[in-house]
Amino acid sequence: MDGIREKYDLSERHACRIVGQHRGTQRYVPIVLADKDALTRAIIALASGYGRYGYRRVTALLQAAGWQVGKDRVQRIWRREGLKVPQKHRPRSRLWLNDGSCVRLQPLHRNHVWSFDFVQEQTHDGRSLRILTLIDEHSRACLALKVARRINSVGVIEALADAMCLHGIPEHIRCDNGPEPKDRAAR
Repeated sequence: MDGIREKYDLSERHACRIVGQHRGTQRYVPIVLADKDALTRAIIALASGYGRYGYRRVTALLQAAGWQVGKDRVQRIWRREGLKVPQKHRPRSRLWLNDGSCVRLQPLHRNHVWSFDFVQEQTHDGRSLRILTLIDEHSRACLALKVARRINSVGVIEALADAMCLHGIPEHIRCDNGPEPKDRAAR
């Protein structure tokens, strides 16, 4: 029996060489810090309380509160918990009135506010198409789509008149007079 056991008894060094592992991996004992759970709870509380703060600012807040912690440890916990700083959103552009006030009219019912805008695309041969889109902002219904190579003011008036004959007359009409991008890469 001893002969068989000796035959299959391997040293740690030999076994690690066969498997291709370093010997230190067999001896590693993870160090569990006593304040790990409390620190994690503190980081999550600060991240939820200060939504726009990242891990560096949270580290500064923790250090000010008396925690002996570095930014690398906070970043490790931050990533492990899946915390992220939300992306900034561009503020919505407003309609400015002559008196300087900023009021965006909210649609309250059908035919209260209509919006129209132009979309420009290209066909496979490189020629441009312009599309006039007209929607009811309350119901989000598309009231008119006019597609042509060129749409002038008469074409816009005709499309609006046709939509008014079918759906009624709106109280307000909104249009975007801003510049359109020249190519698709600018969008």
